[in-house]
Amino acid sequence: MPVLSLGYLRLNVESAEQWKPFVGDFVGMMPVEGPLPGALHYRMDEYPPRLVVTESVTPGLEAVGFEVLNRSDLRDLVARVEAAGIETHAGTAEECALRQVTGFAAFYDPSGNRVELFYGPVLSHRPVELPHVSGFVTGDQGMGHVILNVVDTEAAYEFYVGVLGFAERNSLELPGGTSYFLGCNARQHTLGLNPAEAPALLHFMVETAEIDDVGKALDRAHDLDIPMMQSLGKHTNDRMLSFYIYSPEGHATEIGWGGERIETASPTYRITEGAVWGHRYTPPPVGAKGLPL
Repeated sequence: MPVLSLGYLRLNVESAEQWKPFVGDFVGMMPVEGPLPGALHYRMDEYPPRLVVTESVTPGLEAVGFEVLNRSDLRDLVARVEAAGIETHAGTAEECALRQVTGFAAFYDPSGNRVELFYGPVLSHRPVELPHVSGFVTGDQGMGHVILNVVDTEAAYEFYVGVLGFAERNSLELPGGTSYFLGCNARQHTLGLNPAEAPALLHFMVETAEIDDVGKALDRAHDLDIPMMQSLGKHTNDRMLSFYIYSPEGHATEIGWGGERIETASPTYRITEGAVWGHRYTPPPVGAKGLPL
């Protein structure tokens, strides 16, 4: 598959100060100094910061970064994107330095979500320090997964599957349309497409190395007064044991463990429920702001 994994997320937020305890103390990523002035940079492993948070008057998803194998694959994918009628931007040397990658290309998907394809991450040889978690499941499965709101799920599906080479793993029929779960590596899904009225980040997921990491994260959410979005539960598709909380921007962050690995090509299927058990929903706090849910 041309796309290897989810490499990074770049978010614009209303208050960067609120994100410091959220990402560092709750999620458990390692805060580091980064090349983008004024931004918060967080590591999960030897890769450059997987999450970059920038304070902005226009909060929202700045970009989702997908890793590709090398320069040749990036060139081929860019050609396919442009053949689909989408304009691309080749990253300059300065822009690559800000992302700590060798090369990248940026464009907007059919719904208007900004996508960046990159290769050659600049690795850190300083061991990652994660005092709150035993580790994150990254490696060939990447940062985790991301669910995007899209205004036309069929157009988005054709783009991500037909152009970028994702594989459909399963679908879920919702009142507003069909939601698709797409994979590009052993992780059951790296990308989800959710029918919505406007493009946005719906949620992102990080997978922890041990089940106790999830339980301890639940404790931290309680201690830090972070509002719960969905209670502890187990998904029907990736078999992930997880829970969801509201970020400072109001969108969801999922903390999980034990996701299913898909090692070989397998038939797609449709699910009728999102959870085997649990994942009971709690409405957002009164006055919550941020990215559309």
